[in-house]
Amino acid sequence: MNQVPYSQSCENNKSAILAVLIHSFSDVSQVLEIGSGTGQHAVYFAKQLPQLIWQTSDQLAYHNGINAWLAKQPSDNLRAPIELDVTQPWPVNKLENDTLEGIFTANTLHIMSKSMVEDFFRGLGKHLAIKGQFCVYGPFNYGGEYTSASNRQFDKWLFEQNPQSAIRDIEWITALAAAQGLTLVTDHPMPANNRLLHFEKRD
Repeated sequence: MNQVPYSQSCENNKSAILAVLIHSFSDVSQVLEIGSGTGQHAVYFAKQLPQLIWQTSDQLAYHNGINAWLAKQPSDNLRAPIELDVTQPWPVNKLENDTLEGIFTANTLHIMSKSMVEDFFRGLGKHLAIKGQFCVYGPFNYGGEYTSASNRQFDKWLFEQNPQSAIRDIEWITALAAAQGLTLVTDHPMPANNRLLHFEKRD
């Protein structure tokens, strides 16, 4: 792709993720994507889920790339990125709808530090509506163990890039979610030893 950022992994996993989101977000009118990255997921999911508004967001450094994808593959239900840093108050006043019924993030929790992941879940608890749906895609450990040799190698690579980054234990993630009133609905296996966790806010 010329003049737009490109991630091969986004192309590889988008269909598998969509197959879950079609059901998870079936009754959702607006989704906030946290960490839109290159913007590839946003343009694909918005086109395939025309019944909802897809709101992109990320740190400001990524906005040019996201906007380049939005210009290349526009959709009526796709919104330009808002600046969102999980360690700061979320700019929910910039959302089209007051009620945040859905939140999606992919390949972000293992990039964040532990304190940032905790901030992320506090934001979820504050802003996701009751009966709201949260879907998170990425690699996770189970019982403190890697699910594959490739994930072990990936975790080593993450540490070399930033010692605060790491594949997170699903038990810790579900505990953080539960503290914010979110219940794990389904744990979906995904390609390349990833998972898609679907939560619902019930309190």
